[in-house]
Amino acid sequence: MATFLYKLGRLAFRRRHFVTLIWVALLTLAGVGAASAPTAASSSFSIPGTEAQRAFDLLEQRAPEASADGASARVVFKAPDGEKVTDPANKAAISKTVTALKSGSDQVARADDPFAAKAVSKDGTTAYASVTYKVTSMELTDDSRDALEKTTDKARTGGMTVEVGGDALQATPHTGAAEIIGIAVAAVVLVITFGSLVAAGLPLLTALIGVGIGVSSITALASALDLGTTTSTLAMMIGLAVGIDYALFIVSRYRAELAEGRDREDAAGRAVGTAGSAVVFAGLTVVIALVGLAVVNIPMLTKMGVAAAGTVAIAVLIALTMIPALLGYAGRKVKPMGEKGKRFARREAKAAAPAKENLGTRWARFVVRRPVAVLLLGVLGLGAAAMPVTSLELGLPDDGSQPTSTTQRKAYDLIADGFGPGYNGPLMTVTDLKGVKDPKAEAAAVAKRIGGLDDVLTVSPPVLNKAGDTAIISVVPSSKPSGTETEDLVHAIRDEAETVKADSGADVMVTGSTAMNIDVSQKLNDALLPYLALVVGLAFLLLIVVFRSILVPLKAALGFLLSVLAALGAVVAVFQWGWLGSLFGVEQTGPIMSMMPIFMVGVVFGLAMDYEVFLVTRMREAYVHGESPTEAIVTGFKHGARVVSAAAVIMIAVFAGFIGSSEQMIKMIGFGLAIAVFFDAFIVRMAIVPAVLALLGRKAWSLPKWLDKALPNVDVEGEGLKDMTPPASGDRDGRREPVGV
Repeated sequence: MATFLYKLGRLAFRRRHFVTLIWVALLTLAGVGAASAPTAASSSFSIPGTEAQRAFDLLEQRAPEASADGASARVVFKAPDGEKVTDPANKAAISKTVTALKSGSDQVARADDPFAAKAVSKDGTTAYASVTYKVTSMELTDDSRDALEKTTDKARTGGMTVEVGGDALQATPHTGAAEIIGIAVAAVVLVITFGSLVAAGLPLLTALIGVGIGVSSITALASALDLGTTTSTLAMMIGLAVGIDYALFIVSRYRAELAEGRDREDAAGRAVGTAGSAVVFAGLTVVIALVGLAVVNIPMLTKMGVAAAGTVAIAVLIALTMIPALLGYAGRKVKPMGEKGKRFARREAKAAAPAKENLGTRWARFVVRRPVAVLLLGVLGLGAAAMPVTSLELGLPDDGSQPTSTTQRKAYDLIADGFGPGYNGPLMTVTDLKGVKDPKAEAAAVAKRIGGLDDVLTVSPPVLNKAGDTAIISVVPSSKPSGTETEDLVHAIRDEAETVKADSGADVMVTGSTAMNIDVSQKLNDALLPYLALVVGLAFLLLIVVFRSILVPLKAALGFLLSVLAALGAVVAVFQWGWLGSLFGVEQTGPIMSMMPIFMVGVVFGLAMDYEVFLVTRMREAYVHGESPTEAIVTGFKHGARVVSAAAVIMIAVFAGFIGSSEQMIKMIGFGLAIAVFFDAFIVRMAIVPAVLALLGRKAWSLPKWLDKALPNVDVEGEGLKDMTPPASGDRDGRREPVGV
């Protein structure tokens, strides 16, 4: 592989006009496609194989007029102090608002008058009107949302407090200046690392081009493939981080090759042949982790993973081709390693002077002298950070987790104060009565059974469809939607349903947004171990091929588990316990998003293997070239520690920028990934890895002979380039010299 990539790097360097033109053309095509693509109706959300989804599917088939899985809005009215909503003036204003809600959009299925629906609090100060739409919240148009907001804004002019909750107001999350902050920090780190604006600008430029192509392609295909808005957010987050990192490693290796006296074209080829090999395998681990999300069998999550994996693949291809092409354009403006701002002609004189050991070298020597102490300290530190995981509570965010300034949160609080917390998340039970002798009597019996369960506040009379073979019963719990009591109630109803089916043949299913959230959490929990086995197993095999060792990949996988558990512990401490919550803009603590563990396993594993591959391949390269195991560790840190540290800081900055998002899910993902990269890069890869390798010695790089013969030789270390002599095809600036004919 190193030889092929070496030739590819040299070709891209020589044919830089052609290579650059191709990437610019792809960016233009993707941009035009995104601009001309039809506006995507946001991605539909379905959870195949869950009871909640089966109930929705049954209602869609037998009672489509109910719009059971349609978007919903709850417009909450609170009378001014000293008044009641039943006062004539207030009642008339509410009725007028309900009429306007019905006629506001052709997507509205119905809007219930609170006085007819008995949705008035006991003290008469609060009422709510339920609005149901014909389409899901993901498919609701902006015009429908605008009509809802304008109607409620007009209702506020009468003096009443009017707030809106429900999933109808779901919109694209705002990340604020997230991307700008991340890019700005990345730029500063790159300038410090390279000491050159040109060298620092190359990774930024190529990363932005890669993200531009990836996100524009997602936008262009969003309507055809039913891709949601969070898909492009994830692709941007990961694509920007890995795009900068991959380019950073190749530019750094290029400068190191220049410092050894190679001409620029040969240096570009060798940089792509060595660091580029690491980029390919690091990218493969990220792609495996993201595509592996398909194991969960949640279509939205699968699409997010595949789209982000595509953006990572683009980042790899750009690093291997466009970076050497741009290095050809940069010429002498990209200095050799150690020549920041000095004339290139003075390199030889400087090289003759004794080199001062850098911080990475000194740290590596310290670790190999005291490996046991460093290992224990690192493991105990991460273990302490992981302790909060024992209190992990999973769920999906509802309006109660929104910032207190939002109308959704205000509506949630008004409902909880006026009616009880359970009214914010009523359960819907769907009873399949086909084949039952007396459907009406059986439906009434089911409602009575449910009403006798613990934590049930109210049960509505059964509503049968036109055919009389399906009944809908609304159940209001006593506790809030995200409470464990509500989850226990859902399980209790399902346990009762088994008895009902055995007695009468009626099939009772629980659905609604609260039940759907519970089913999603359970599905994600069940998929976590198979997903972990698949992703870690495939990456383990890949790393055996890369490092030609069993202990090094095993150590890499165990180190990853430490860092991801510590990161999850930090997420629990901040978002569930509220530690330092105000610092990160967490206004309401609650359960951790149910997809967070599996999502972090996927993304963090891929990123963790990036640092493992980049740092340890340099160590193996030194070992293969004849150094002792201890000196190979020091050499790996000498050449790789500064660059890996810079890459980690950049990735942390990119992810941390998303903590400023208005959406709790994006905020949590940004924090979780940022802290995970910090733990993995600076504690696991920089401390635990060299300590373990120092203790293992030569055993770390050993491989059974039968396995050594069976594995393909991918030559990540560039051993095949050792004796290659580049043809005299250009000078140090990469300009072709005239050839006599």
